[in-house]
Amino acid sequence: MKLAGKVAIITGAGSGMGAQEARMFAAERARVVITDIAGDACRAIAEEIGANAIAIEHDVADEAGWETVIATTLDAFGKIDVLVNNAGLTRSDTFDNTDAAFLRRMLDVNIVGSFLGMKAVRGPMKDNGGGVIINIASGLAFTSLPGYFAYGVSKWGVRGMTRLGAKELSPDNIRVVTLTPGAIETPSLVPSVRENAAALIPLGRVGEADEFSRVVVFIASDDASYVSGAEFLIDGAMIC
Repeated sequence: MKLAGKVAIITGAGSGMGAQEARMFAAERARVVITDIAGDACRAIAEEIGANAIAIEHDVADEAGWETVIATTLDAFGKIDVLVNNAGLTRSDTFDNTDAAFLRRMLDVNIVGSFLGMKAVRGPMKDNGGGVIINIASGLAFTSLPGYFAYGVSKWGVRGMTRLGAKELSPDNIRVVTLTPGAIETPSLVPSVRENAAALIPLGRVGEADEFSRVVVFIASDDASYVSGAEFLIDGAMIC
């Protein structure tokens, strides 16, 4: 049981990869705080998992909301060991169609939201002797794809924030790591990618959510105790 006794906050865990991460953390005997802007969805996942999970409706870009998440987690479980910044906003738009308001919203959710999470958990993790922050990026943080300008900009920012955060937080024994999913079988996967996986992906298929989640579990566990500031691509060799 790699995560026995640990307490993890997973944002955007009402569906997709976040939900599978929450299930797998619980299976590894972690206690899990599931947050999502879709309250009914995260409550459903928490009910599915049972007594070792609680749900909080939460917009990661709302700083006051993070205060509620931290207070609720400490009240329920007494500590925080892991934060998975999984919540994110995805939308395709060309450079010409991207206006300032949309770019700001993308940055608010994908960069500022993750930053607020890192800031919020630092104190409790330090008090607990350390912890792990996992930031979820995207293949578009390593390459460019026309039509995803604002999203790509935001995920490049996540990579930089991880590296800088790893340096800043290491004196508190807080590890910070970027995990980058490729084409993973979730409801948000672009159908054309699924249909053309054999041609697009060297391994010849899309990945499963549990394949990605197993890597999240490893990084969150003590098995990865010397891993910080690193970036891992989980994409079937699509970008290499």
